[in-house]
Amino acid sequence: MIATMLIVMIVLLVMGFPMMVPMMAASIVLLFFLPNVNSMFVVQQMMEGISSYVLLAVPLFIFAADIMSTGKTSQRLLDFVGAFIGHLRGGYAITTAAACTLFGSISGSTQATVVAIGTPMRKRLLSVGYKDSSAIALIINASDIALLIPPSIGMIIYGLAAPSVSVGDLFIAGIGPGLLIFFMFAIYSYIHAKIYNIPLAEKYSWKKRRQVTVKALLPLGFPVIIVGGIYFGIFSPTEAAGISVLYALILELVIFRTIKLPDIPRIALSTGLVTSAVFILVAAGQAFSWLISYARIPRALTESVLGTDPTALQVLIIVAIFFFIGCMFIDPIVVILILTPIFYPVAIAAGVDPIHLGVVIVFQAALGSATPPFGVDIFTASAVFNKSYLDVIKGTPPYIIMLLIASVLIILFEEISLFLL
Repeated sequence: MIATMLIVMIVLLVMGFPMMVPMMAASIVLLFFLPNVNSMFVVQQMMEGISSYVLLAVPLFIFAADIMSTGKTSQRLLDFVGAFIGHLRGGYAITTAAACTLFGSISGSTQATVVAIGTPMRKRLLSVGYKDSSAIALIINASDIALLIPPSIGMIIYGLAAPSVSVGDLFIAGIGPGLLIFFMFAIYSYIHAKIYNIPLAEKYSWKKRRQVTVKALLPLGFPVIIVGGIYFGIFSPTEAAGISVLYALILELVIFRTIKLPDIPRIALSTGLVTSAVFILVAAGQAFSWLISYARIPRALTESVLGTDPTALQVLIIVAIFFFIGCMFIDPIVVILILTPIFYPVAIAAGVDPIHLGVVIVFQAALGSATPPFGVDIFTASAVFNKSYLDVIKGTPPYIIMLLIASVLIILFEEISLFLL
């Protein structure tokens, strides 16, 4: 049964079908082995998968990110960060990582961050002597921070797949790991620039710094509103998403006037296309997860891999391996939806904190998103920068090594994730 499902999914993936098709095909195959299950249950589960109130946050955060990408928010953030650290050794690379972190705290999407920050920063990195492969590798890996810090779409999906876990707590728990990655990338950028003698950029005057700071104050209000509002219990993550859309519209439409009212339908259409793809994956993932749970495949799988009485550390290591490998080949949303119901009960029984488990899972999703052979950010960068697959992945090994080290630290020291809770 399991072998047949895997063969069907692999064949359809190789043939180039979108991920929802292999999942639904595998679900149909599984129905043949479960004659007592009415096919209408699959449809009901698909509807159940996208009926959660929490999922309302996804299109709203995507819409806010699209509005800001169309406007000048990302450019104002870049100018602000660059004004203070651009002149340091490796300053442009550090600026890239910092800008990805800041924009990630607004968009929650790795791919949106690649587009919004990667396009202008790649030109700046090339202008001061960085190799194109190094610049692209930094951009796609720093963009993965967006999957960890609020308003992370990965955390929202995990909160949907894991029962009784607060998305607000997940958002707060992702801040520590996100900052850890940024500091590791910043240190590496300094050392890399020193070794390869990358020229220093021009140092901004304090007058210029004041000017760019004033321009960036309102965009910097996004993470303050989202994180502060959730942390102090002023509003829920879903309400924060609605507020972020309103704030983005006020900034770009009324204050900055970088977009016009007729642009809104076009931006909304782009958001709708992305949201529909996400929701189709969520619906198909819910049906697939329910069927494999009904067939008791998760229990058989976890017992064969972990035994009957695993420790918390053993569970976290196995979870990290499975999710990392899965996200190297498949969209992170799908992997989180399918594998979380399998490992969540075992992890909780072993004494793993559900928030810490969520951070480990989403971290592996971020790591796998930029890791060959099929990390989704690799193909996003290839399309955005018009570069070949091999050119995009050429500079990624140092960043993958750093992320693996960070993954070990997060597994061993849960305080990195939970110190703000």
